[in-house]
Order: sequence, then structure tokens, then C-alpha cells
Amino acid sequence: MSAAFAEREVDRRGLADRVEILTGGTHPADHVHEGVVAAMADAGFDLSDRTPREIPLDELRTCDYVATMGCSTLNVDEVRDDVDVRDWALADPDGQDPEAVREIRDEIEDRVVALFDELEREGVTA
Repeated sequence: MSAAFAEREVDRRGLADRVEILTGGTHPADHVHEGVVAAMADAGFDLSDRTPREIPLDELRTCDYVATMGCSTLNVDEVRDDVDVRDWALADPDGQDPEAVREIRDEIEDRVVALFDELEREGVTA
């Protein structure tokens, strides 16, 4: 969900030449959960063709910012010191009822937009 919202913000803000979105998990599921696909479809995103992938530590070390959703097993001490890690401590949508998944989706959207707003205020994306 966060990658889809981040990709939208990159497009909206014209940042394609300055921002690269990497997405993955420390222990990814085999597929995007149906409840997540449905909740994102309600918000205008098609995630039906996406496949979760593992993101290795060496790839995380190349990032300027890392956002974890709260269910990660990532040891942030293993990421380089100058990576800004945000642990958003969100509930895992897997197995949640549709309303709970929509609430998690909306929280993720708010946090992604706020992060891009912050980056713009600080001139990081300028």
C-alpha cells in the first residue's frame, strides 16, 4: 500500500527524476492479501498484479529513508547510520475485516503524504 501511495506522490509532485521507490519486506507474503487488493481498488489502485518481495539489507543501506509498517523484523541498527528509518507501527492488515484494512490504508496514505510534504519543506526533493 505504501509503495502505491508513494508512487502516486512521485507522479503528482513531478519527482520521477529525483525519487526512487523501493518496496519489499523482511519476510514477505507469497501474495498481496485479498483484503489489501480490495481496499486499494476502492481507492483507485490496482495491486492485483503485484508480488511481495524480500528487500535485502544491502539494498536498504542504499536508501535515504526507510519506512517500516510495524510488523517488520528489520533490525534498524543493521542499516547505515545516515538512513532515516521511520517505524510507523501499523497493524498488519492480513486477516483484518474490510473496515480495519481501509483504516490501515488511510493511515498509510496520510503518513506517505506527510513524509513527502516534509521532504519538500526541507528541500530534499527540490
